[in-house]
Amino acid sequence: MKRSKALILILLVFLAACVGRGEQGVSWQLAKATDLGEATATIVPATSTPPHPLLTYLPPSPRPGEPYLTPTPDNSRDAPFIRTKSEYYTVQPGDSLSLIAYSFGVSPQLIIDANDIVNPNFLAVWQSLFIPAPVLRESGPSFKIIPDSELVYGPAGGLFDLHNVITGWGGFLGQFKEQVEGRELSGAELIQLVANRYSVNPRLLLALLEYQSGWLTNKDVHPDSLSYPMGYLHEDWQGLFGQLSFAANELNRGYYLWRAGWLGPFIFNDGSVVVPGQGINAGTAGVQNLFSHLYPYDQWRTVVGEHGFNQTYHSLFGNPFGVAVEPLHPDVLNQPDLQLPFEVGKTWSFTSGPHSAWNTGAGWAALDFAPPGYAYGCVLSNEWVVASADGVVVRTDEGVVILDLDGDGYEQTGWVLLYLHIEERERVGIGAILHAGDRIGHPSCEGGFSTGTHLHIARKYNGEWIPADGNLPFIMDGWVSGGQGREYNGTLSRGSVIIEAYFRRGLYNQISR
Repeated sequence: MKRSKALILILLVFLAACVGRGEQGVSWQLAKATDLGEATATIVPATSTPPHPLLTYLPPSPRPGEPYLTPTPDNSRDAPFIRTKSEYYTVQPGDSLSLIAYSFGVSPQLIIDANDIVNPNFLAVWQSLFIPAPVLRESGPSFKIIPDSELVYGPAGGLFDLHNVITGWGGFLGQFKEQVEGRELSGAELIQLVANRYSVNPRLLLALLEYQSGWLTNKDVHPDSLSYPMGYLHEDWQGLFGQLSFAANELNRGYYLWRAGWLGPFIFNDGSVVVPGQGINAGTAGVQNLFSHLYPYDQWRTVVGEHGFNQTYHSLFGNPFGVAVEPLHPDVLNQPDLQLPFEVGKTWSFTSGPHSAWNTGAGWAALDFAPPGYAYGCVLSNEWVVASADGVVVRTDEGVVILDLDGDGYEQTGWVLLYLHIEERERVGIGAILHAGDRIGHPSCEGGFSTGTHLHIARKYNGEWIPADGNLPFIMDGWVSGGQGREYNGTLSRGSVIIEAYFRRGLYNQISR
């Protein structure tokens, strides 16, 4: 009962905050609160003022006794091939332990243990590795945890007031601060930063953090959770920012692999592999993938079942399918007209084909271009990156410019372009209204990870990264993107002319407007 009352308080604070931000044209009615803390809000548009644009994406609240709809069932998929015999593999130039493990469908730890590898970051070329057969377990549950729109940072998350919710629960997270990239950020600011960069719903990140460590509702948390609040024990991902970044990356990895037709399996450190359950959706695949890195197989089945993480999500935010935005994008999605992101008369280098929009898990949505010149590394460039279409700048961050193409001012809706590695010097500001060809800033190494000055550009629609090697190619000035089955490899083609990506300035990767 206490939790139900607390949830009602949070919802009232959240809804009041929505109205307080200028949404006076919408009135809200709290419909119900169950013993799980599940609540729904009925939206009653005022007659004099149109409703907030984000509210038009949300479904109407169900009538009393009416069930929530679940996502459209995923098409039936064939079971993936699972090896049943051990093998030997000879290390090739460019190999890494993670790539070898992935290609054989086992965990890196299984290969490390089987070969007594001391330093997993160093493999000798032509070294022979023993690759054990994976241990096939029962298929994963088909229980749907969240709709797709609750994983991506799309319309369903656009009105979520993160700061008010954290403050209302009064837990440890509300008092937490951490140094990130030279700035001291609060817990809410950290979650917002990760949500923005990975385009992962902050509501989901908050529920995961609560399930793993209780930081949202408890004032006193376990000391071990201070370094690893998401429970991923790896020195490269310490602290709240590192742990949230890891979680968002693995959520995205499962989501976009499933979107691309991946069949599985989920791979556990102990050598177990699990074929995903039939009928799950991409959002559920993302959550299941994350938890496969945090729990052994037996516990994992409970965590991703109806009485695991699902219960925490319900107790905090109600039934996630009650706010599902479906479909997240239409079956036939058309890209707006785009031009190449540099000035007329300038010749740039096409340096990377389709690859992840952010970190390594966010789909293969991005392409890279390097400015004119023969200098390598992170060098100063006075060349200009320009807008590929008309739009408004809705966010800037370290090296980041977000251009909203539908002009509604929300990154979570419609078509959006991410420009990454934009130098702070002369960078366009938030609120700038741009036309195609207007200057955005100079290419650099700022933001994300970069070993050389370049531009990284990617597309989103309703918060979902749109792959550059999928059914909707990235088209700019008639140049059509294509993948070659390996990240960073790819082409741009226009008519009979084909340009292949190459990581340096080369004879066959030059492109101009």
